[in-house]
Amino acid sequence: MKNASELKDIVIVGGGSAGWMSAMILADTLAAKGVTITVLESPTVGVIGVGEGSTPALKRFFDSLNIAESEWMPQCNATFKSGITFDGWSTKPGFGKYFHQFSTMVDKLTQPVFISNVHARLQGVDVDARPDDYFLSRLLVENKLAPLAGESFPFTATYGYHFDAALLGKFLHKKALERGVRYRVCHVTRATQDADGNIAAVHTSDGEAVAADLFIDCSGFSALLIDKTLKTPFVSYSDVLFNDAAVALPTPLEGPIAPQTVSTAMKYGWAWQIPLTNRYGNGYVYSTRYCDADQAETELRHKLGQLDGSTPARHLKMKIGRVAQHWNKNCVAVGLSQGFLEPLEATALYLTQMTVAIFALFLDKGDFSEPARHAYNQEVNGFFDGHRDYIVAHFKTSSRADTAYWRDNASELDGMSDSLKGIFGTWLQAKDLSAELVRQDLERYYPVGSWYALMAGMGVFPAARMASAQEASGHAEQRAQMREFLRRCALNFRDHKLVLQEMVGR
Repeated sequence: MKNASELKDIVIVGGGSAGWMSAMILADTLAAKGVTITVLESPTVGVIGVGEGSTPALKRFFDSLNIAESEWMPQCNATFKSGITFDGWSTKPGFGKYFHQFSTMVDKLTQPVFISNVHARLQGVDVDARPDDYFLSRLLVENKLAPLAGESFPFTATYGYHFDAALLGKFLHKKALERGVRYRVCHVTRATQDADGNIAAVHTSDGEAVAADLFIDCSGFSALLIDKTLKTPFVSYSDVLFNDAAVALPTPLEGPIAPQTVSTAMKYGWAWQIPLTNRYGNGYVYSTRYCDADQAETELRHKLGQLDGSTPARHLKMKIGRVAQHWNKNCVAVGLSQGFLEPLEATALYLTQMTVAIFALFLDKGDFSEPARHAYNQEVNGFFDGHRDYIVAHFKTSSRADTAYWRDNASELDGMSDSLKGIFGTWLQAKDLSAELVRQDLERYYPVGSWYALMAGMGVFPAARMASAQEASGHAEQRAQMREFLRRCALNFRDHKLVLQEMVGR
């Protein structure tokens, strides 16, 4: 098959968030072309979902499909997310905690001030250059406000969500069936290939063969089609990202709900806290090179005060890296089958969404040739590698040294990509980081404000000299004005928990 006009049947192997998100995007793209889309979901394979966070891209996904927040959020115990607090990643005085913001329109006024102060601090002037005081989303979190502005406030906020991943998969399942996607419960055990190496059919445990023109592999870490059948090479990130396991443990939710994820540095990795409407999702992402599952669970239980063991914990293994070809022959790998990055920046669903959305653009072009597959794979690999570098930067900027884990994650440039070395070199030389990101075409992965928040939030600065009286006075006045401006902007937003409760009542 060399062009989309020959495409009649698509089979998606696996459900869950990846499978049903793929079904929704492809059904929307191919709605008028008479292509049959069928999801094959196993009754015996569970969903890897423990309560997840998203980037703002998930809002674009639902908006593109005309699905209202008031419809899907209550069904998935979802809350809003305005950013991430990183706690304990840096040991530098004054930098023990920082907030990574999701942008708002107000940032066009405040971010230039932040960046100006960062560059002054890089030049050694002792001015405040932490990101927390310069972004409206930080005040929304501090005051536990939903990122939905009142009608009289003309500036919007960008935001993501927290949600129960298993419930999200069920919701997308229901919506996909409403849009004509077919569904079968069966356990796929293997696939067979034709003379050209393409997948001819997948075979179920009942002995049935299911043929299609195109297969989407959403079979999770088992990667039944892309790996076990097509033997696609895997590119491991384990040399720069050590974490390969996680333990998850829910705790009760009480009181107001802050619209943020909290990432807390631990002895051998980091812990997340994600607020849903019915509970907190908690977990500890760690490296099995440095501790075992029992040690990790004990450390997490100590943190959460859950020492009695009455609530069972879930243990997960993670394969960190990506396949070399996400589109190989007549198979496109999506979700865990194509690769995975530890969920430090909530990239899992984003990479799933981008993988399918980019493939949909290639479908529109109608070209299934080898050059088209090569271009597609280069683009998707760029997203994976770009997000890898941003996550690696968290560990390379951390100043913790209390365990061998953190010492081995130290900030030497060895092991980093040339791209990341260029970013660090630009920063440490106090040059224009925005220009470097443009030069490398990296803003498509993370915007300049995210990079400044990370580097400044971790305290990656030279020793500071005392600011002159004039500099100190000017900065103090500017900071006071900034905080007052943002305080007044925040008055246009309402209580997060109340907004969520109103959604349930609609």
